Amino acid sequence: MLQRSIVRVGRIDIALSLTVIVLALVLTFSRPAHAMKIEVVKSPGGIQAWLVEAHENPLLALKFSFEGGNSQDPEGKDGVANFVSAMLDEGAGDIQASDFQEQMESLAMRMRYEDSRDAFYGNFETLTQNRDESAKLLKLALTKPRFDQDAVERIRGQLLANLVYADRDPEKVAAKEWFAVAFAGHSYSRPSQGTEATVNAITRDDLEAYRKRIFARSNLKVVAVGDITPEQLGKLLDDVFGDLPEKASLAPVPLTKPAAGGKEKWISMDVPQSVAVFGLPAMPRKDPDFMAAFVLNQLIGGGGFASRLMEEVREKRGLAYSVYSYIQPFRHTSILTGGVATRADAIQQSLDVIRKELKHVADEGPTPTEFENAKKYLIGSYALRFDTNSKIASQLLGLLEDDFGPEYIDNRNKMIEAITLDDAKRVAKRLLDTDNLIVTIVGQPATATADKKG
Repeated sequence: MLQRSIVRVGRIDIALSLTVIVLALVLTFSRPAHAMKIEVVKSPGGIQAWLVEAHENPLLALKFSFEGGNSQDPEGKDGVANFVSAMLDEGAGDIQASDFQEQMESLAMRMRYEDSRDAFYGNFETLTQNRDESAKLLKLALTKPRFDQDAVERIRGQLLANLVYADRDPEKVAAKEWFAVAFAGHSYSRPSQGTEATVNAITRDDLEAYRKRIFARSNLKVVAVGDITPEQLGKLLDDVFGDLPEKASLAPVPLTKPAAGGKEKWISMDVPQSVAVFGLPAMPRKDPDFMAAFVLNQLIGGGGFASRLMEEVREKRGLAYSVYSYIQPFRHTSILTGGVATRADAIQQSLDVIRKELKHVADEGPTPTEFENAKKYLIGSYALRFDTNSKIASQLLGLLEDDFGPEYIDNRNKMIEAITLDDAKRVAKRLLDTDNLIVTIVGQPATATADKKG
């Protein structure tokens, strides 16, 4: 009885510690974005990071990335990066998976990993009092993951189950097919989570080979936000990342653009609603016209009920519950993409309306009112991207990855304010070339739906 009581108290302490983390993460950051002090910290070992000190709560949020991502998956081994991201808390060094996760829980630390097309991301959160011990586990995960065979097979089973689920999700299928059509022959065309065949083909050696090639100091970006001083951060950087190789071994990824000429692909699936993903080439992140394109997207499909596509597709015609668009700049390309979901007999009409509106904005430009409203929203809402330590870290890491300096935060709203209606009209003609629109549709043809009703 006594032993059970002690265990119960221990779990209560752990739960309270986790609650502290959650509460701290949702507390509003006390200074506006433009008043943040961003320090560039260089460790004694030469590792550089951005730091925002915030000592109001005993919490540190550390976010980091290694350039590479799943575009570095070897041919025939699609899904390696995703597999690695699921394995890094499955034991490291002399600590087996169950013990490793128990230690994480006892320290009330969070450690998560994910891959994108261009980078491999790590997210680390810890209470100040447990920072040193938590950092030791983070270091082990990055430098000495075990990749034990039983853990590999268990995670493989989970990844294969995820693939089965994804193959039944029309939105995921439409998005995967869009990239396959738009970037045929490029690494961006390959499925980031792999396929049943490639995931089954991945071995422990493949996981370790990816880690050794990608996890290096040369392609590392780090941001720290929270209860830590520059001196403490410098030590932590060397402790965690100092043993990584100096240079990554990245395969070259060429610049690319979505296929020209416009394409439409239909994938048959027996689902209640059809889903379409559409997209166009867009400007690179550092193109002088990118910010104007960003404003245009806000009024076209990025502004929810305030956007033109929502007004035309849903409000006026009742064709779909939602329709959206966004600009996604990758490291080797940039796209304006969006989606719509509706019943099978309305999907083609919805796409016709979307094409019409994109062409109308290209030909006529936005109205003065919607243009100014989009600018005001983007300017006014920017501070909300910095209202928690975790959000601040994410925003700053994105700037680091895009090779912007800390001054970008002070200049960003000024850049939006400086965009004129004439700028928007000019950029709309450049951006919204519907002759190059690529569309993938997943669902039942309208005739099949009619047959079922009949």
